[in-house]
Amino acid sequence: MKLPEDFVTELQSALGEDTEKYIKSFDDPPYRGISVNLLKTTAEKLLPLLPFPAEKSPFYSEGYYFPSDAEAVGSHPLHHAGGFYVQEPSASSAAALLDIQKGDRVLDLCAAPGGKSAQIASLLGGTGILWSNEPIKNRARILLSNSERMGIPNGIISCCYPEELCPALEGCFDKVLVDAPCSGEGMFRKNNDAILEWSRGHVLSCAVRQLSILKNAVLALRDGGVLVYSTCTFSPEENEITVEKLLLECPELEPYDISEPFGRKTALKNAVRITPMEGGEGHFAARFRKKGMSRRNPLPCGTNAGITKDQLSLAQEMLDDIFTVRPAGAIEISGSSIYLRPEGAEKLKAPGVIRSGIYAGEIIKKRIEPAHALFTSGKPETFRRKLELSVNDKETEEYLRGSEIGCEGEKGYTAVMIEGMTVGFGKCSGGRLKNKYPKGLRNK
Repeated sequence: MKLPEDFVTELQSALGEDTEKYIKSFDDPPYRGISVNLLKTTAEKLLPLLPFPAEKSPFYSEGYYFPSDAEAVGSHPLHHAGGFYVQEPSASSAAALLDIQKGDRVLDLCAAPGGKSAQIASLLGGTGILWSNEPIKNRARILLSNSERMGIPNGIISCCYPEELCPALEGCFDKVLVDAPCSGEGMFRKNNDAILEWSRGHVLSCAVRQLSILKNAVLALRDGGVLVYSTCTFSPEENEITVEKLLLECPELEPYDISEPFGRKTALKNAVRITPMEGGEGHFAARFRKKGMSRRNPLPCGTNAGITKDQLSLAQEMLDDIFTVRPAGAIEISGSSIYLRPEGAEKLKAPGVIRSGIYAGEIIKKRIEPAHALFTSGKPETFRRKLELSVNDKETEEYLRGSEIGCEGEKGYTAVMIEGMTVGFGKCSGGRLKNKYPKGLRNK
């Protein structure tokens, strides 16, 4: 593969004598990996069920490599069930650097398609709040779908540009991740077409945009909070130089040194670079702390027209019919849609929000049709009715295609589990399960 001369010059600035090693790495297959979703399972349970071997990655506690020739990974039943997220291994390093603690409130500012948000949610374990933002509408829809699949109960999804969102959320977050749009040089081995689209001008325009996003991100961070900036590019303009400019323009930030044992060190103690020689496609991450110490500000909330007693009673009856223990979250209704809002985000009023908490169902006349997300986010032990399937069951394959399957259980809405992980639901009646798996997610 012929690389642009300007790119090779840039590589020499970033990698020095290892530039030739990087160029030779184009003869090798790209790295592929998964992140285990602790909201659904554990590595000990998941890995023996996968049809390929998995090897521990150095970048994230729940990250694993899988073979480059593995096929149809995204169609695997446990991928459908949200047991894992397919993610380039070195990309998992950025969320790991946030040092997530239970109860944290975290903003993933450039979140689509959702891999890093999935990691954050997994580490939060259903506590705190994860706010995932994506300014491009079609990408925000993908982010929402992935968040539902991973069963995130405490998430907020927004579609908004940072310059509008962050001032409205000033000082609201303990941790902020900016995985910024970049020139994508770290993906060249995976996608050779990206090489043809590369230009020096694009690198420089990306650097300008990245600095702007970062300066807005600082607004949303509370004093004492942690900011991680990451890219999948080797460019010093987009990486080290952007970090230096941010520290100059935002004196309230200070470097937060990186001591994690992965990647290669840079001239900056608060930054790390990952290349194919360190086991990843190409990533850069830098970490900062906002000076001082303060409690985070509350999320902006507005007024609510309220929920009628009849609507509340209908929602509670639906939840009690499906669960032995109701899911956490305040019941709210918007139009005919029912939601379970995360604690601290009730009656949320902020720009661009397209989903807050769990979409629980839709009021249709005097009944409620439950939603897919209500089941994928539910705790398996709390479902009143559940159909247990295994990875290799023929009915698992049929369910994922949208077909009716056998169900020798009590009549009513029933959670469908694959190896103990909720993949969706159906309505059991007369020994059959009417399939409610969303059409857009089904295997062909």
